[in-house]
Amino acid sequence: MGKKKVTTQSGDVAKKEGATGAPVARTASAKKSHRVQEGKVYINATYNNTVVTVTDIKGNVLAWASAGSLGFAGPKKSTPFASTKVIAAITEKVQATGPKDVSIIVKGIGSGRDSAIRSLINNGFNVLSIKDATPIPHNGPRPTKVRRV
Repeated sequence: MGKKKVTTQSGDVAKKEGATGAPVARTASAKKSHRVQEGKVYINATYNNTVVTVTDIKGNVLAWASAGSLGFAGPKKSTPFASTKVIAAITEKVQATGPKDVSIIVKGIGSGRDSAIRSLINNGFNVLSIKDATPIPHNGPRPTKVRRV
């Protein structure tokens, strides 16, 4: 165990006090929240889950949600119904500060990719472009040698 630090409260209070000497209370409005006009929506639809991430143009994450985080379990996570619920949760998170004009990047081959795009349009997002970023194997690694019995 090391030395114990002794802090004085007078130094801490002096930094947080206002002009009147009363402690300054931090509020939620003191936090800067700026309105984002344009952003990107990344939809990762796999066989097991659907993950949706909303970012601004630079790539800073504004909100994210997945079917598993909403309480869907097992094979229900990859259904189209679960992906519409994920988009509804994302819309709720970003309706105050989030973008209205979005570019959609879809990745994966799950069953929730089409319904996620449709529900984005139905929830009031203005879709600028849709891009498919699904990785495609180009021949892949060398196959194993033939088994001889």
